[in-house]
Amino acid sequence: MSALVFIAAFAPDKGESVNTLIADPPPGAPVPPILPPVNGFLFLDRDKFPASFAGDLPLAQAEFIADSQVPWGVGALSGAVTEPAWRTKPSWYLVATDDRMIPPPAQRAMSERAGATVVEAAGSHAVYVSQPQAVADLIKQAATGG
Repeated sequence: MSALVFIAAFAPDKGESVNTLIADPPPGAPVPPILPPVNGFLFLDRDKFPASFAGDLPLAQAEFIADSQVPWGVGALSGAVTEPAWRTKPSWYLVATDDRMIPPPAQRAMSERAGATVVEAAGSHAVYVSQPQAVADLIKQAATGG
């Protein structure tokens, strides 16, 4: 069996991209601290990274992750999905309830639309670091189809 596991992630539908999913944030939603592109690549502001991305981690660990960022291409924002895998594969989704990168209501809406089995865990966007057992448990659940 193959399955999808989304961990505090975007789950775009056909024709959607990250740009379309973030185009109209609800009032008061946190704005990710994405810096202007440099040579076609994006980074998050190092100084704002701990609070925005990893607010539930010790500061030293959040700063290490900020310093370890891998740049992502500007094209990643506009790349539209042609055929969402969640339309044909069973899906599981972990909503990080304290996420300041992808608002939890958006995560819930995407996971519901995908028909995913949903688990919520208190955590930042770095929930895979702060709540590794919740992430591992969801992956095990998806792997066994249960």
